[in-house]
Amino acid sequence: MAATNILNAERVTKTYGTRTILDEVSLGLGKGDVIGVVGRNGDGKSTLLKVLTGAIEPDDGRVTRTGSVSIGVLTQAEQVCEGQTVRDLIVDGEPDHVWARDAYRRAVVEHLLADIDLDAELSRLSGGERRRAGLVSLMLGHHDLLVLDEPTNHLDVEAVAWLADHLNALQQRNIAMLVVSHDRWFLDAICNRVWEVHDGVVDPYDGGYAAYVLARAERSRQAAANEARRQNLVRKELAWLRRGAPARTSKPKFRIEAANTLIEDVPPPRDRLALEQFSVSRLGKDVFDLEKVTLRFGERTLLNQLTWSIGPGDRIGLLGVNGAGKTTLLNLLAHELSPTSGRVKQGKTLRLGHLSQHIGELDERETVLESVNRLKQETKLATGKDASASNLLQEFGFTGEKLVTRIGELSGGERRRLSFLMILMDEPNVLLLDEPTNDLDIDTLTVIEDYLDTWPGTMIIVSHDRYFLERVTDYTYALMGDGRCVLLPGGVDEYLEHRRKRPSPGSGNVGATGSADTDAPATSETGAQPKASQAEVRQARKDMSRIDGQLTKLRARMEKTHARMAEAASDYAKLAELQAELQGASDEADELELAWLEAAEIAEG
Repeated sequence: MAATNILNAERVTKTYGTRTILDEVSLGLGKGDVIGVVGRNGDGKSTLLKVLTGAIEPDDGRVTRTGSVSIGVLTQAEQVCEGQTVRDLIVDGEPDHVWARDAYRRAVVEHLLADIDLDAELSRLSGGERRRAGLVSLMLGHHDLLVLDEPTNHLDVEAVAWLADHLNALQQRNIAMLVVSHDRWFLDAICNRVWEVHDGVVDPYDGGYAAYVLARAERSRQAAANEARRQNLVRKELAWLRRGAPARTSKPKFRIEAANTLIEDVPPPRDRLALEQFSVSRLGKDVFDLEKVTLRFGERTLLNQLTWSIGPGDRIGLLGVNGAGKTTLLNLLAHELSPTSGRVKQGKTLRLGHLSQHIGELDERETVLESVNRLKQETKLATGKDASASNLLQEFGFTGEKLVTRIGELSGGERRRLSFLMILMDEPNVLLLDEPTNDLDIDTLTVIEDYLDTWPGTMIIVSHDRYFLERVTDYTYALMGDGRCVLLPGGVDEYLEHRRKRPSPGSGNVGATGSADTDAPATSETGAQPKASQAEVRQARKDMSRIDGQLTKLRARMEKTHARMAEAASDYAKLAELQAELQGASDEADELELAWLEAAEIAEG
């Protein structure tokens, strides 16, 4: 397998000062591989990408790339040339009548740059607009390997879904990708492998994010009990994936049984009834009441005669395209903005915690520990559980030297983590969260989700992170761009379906009342599939049983190969041979799993 790789790293080591970021890391990337790179902020994800792409050199070891391989890189800090326009960057200055003749290029530009003038200078665009332009430039380039660092930043949920479909199409053309992202839905939608970077090593996992969670939980279970806290969070997330996420964990019988064994004593993520009862006792019956609220900016009407009652314990996810007014609605609820007409009423016992997209109210001269101690040395969370400042700091990843680091020296993700922690310590009973997942790594998001699972107040969350929204909210509403706020019983899927079916400009608009209690757009129904005969069902069940046996034997063989690889860790030639053997077994397992799923569809009617 190593010989067909377009990129290989052999015993790569990289240190900064006294800290080893990568410690004798060996790995490879082949054509068509789409690898999600995950890990906590600061553990070395960006360093790994820079070493693999040649942006920085390793201290030891070597990275080899196929001589003709073309690598396109999307970084979080785009370089801007003076006077360069968007057109110059994405289509080498070609006029519209030239580049737009290509349907592929036209589709990419229309989906990601529809609101941007192609003749605008890049230096005059916002950071998010420049980043989208850089993403389009990569999509239109002819690269063998795309390296994408947080590609979903500044994209709404619709654009993220389109990008996932587009990258899947590129993968079918054997284009390889390395993707760093905290958007777990996105990772699960596009990746066929995951690399977890931690403690100087890179652990590889086969499959998307859901498969990674299962495999990591299994490794944690087998490894030891001294990581009980992390293990419990992983098992909790796995339980949600198995019970709540549609179709993403469909696997052969032995894998389903393994997952069920891991989660058999894990309760549902939250007890909605108990949380609502607790919330009523803290908030009363009224939280927010919007009465015929209209909000206009110039010629635009963001909200039109909106009447909406939000009660205690409601957990609401808010969707909408960029510019639809999601942040504005949160500001209205927080009384930071007044409506053009109508009234926004807050409950008398409301204690509000508002996390905006812009981090503020942190004294950059203070250390992390000083800032938290100044707020409160001892706090009681909304659940009634006492938690010391030091415990909360540890849960949110502030330990050791980070405790005495000045806030002005923290990264964006660390500052956002600290802001969220301090909001929790202020004991609010209502949370307004605007893009809370920005700049946070997956492990930190898992900790936050664990806190929100036991949060008994009212939450309204604006986020393009589909996984996070589905994980922590119970209801989904969408701002439709015409002044309406609509309940979507089908969640994000229903929203995307509505966006796909929206009328084209000039085809006429459907009238709207503006009420948040109106019905959501109806979803389409698929026709029933013809049922299999009894003989076909019996044969399918026999096939499933046979394939289960083959997979069990194959799995045992793969485990033995893993053990042999561990013994041959210092023999690179032998390791490459074993890797090829393992890959062959993995390919065989994939084929068997596909056959099992096809048989299962027939057996289940």
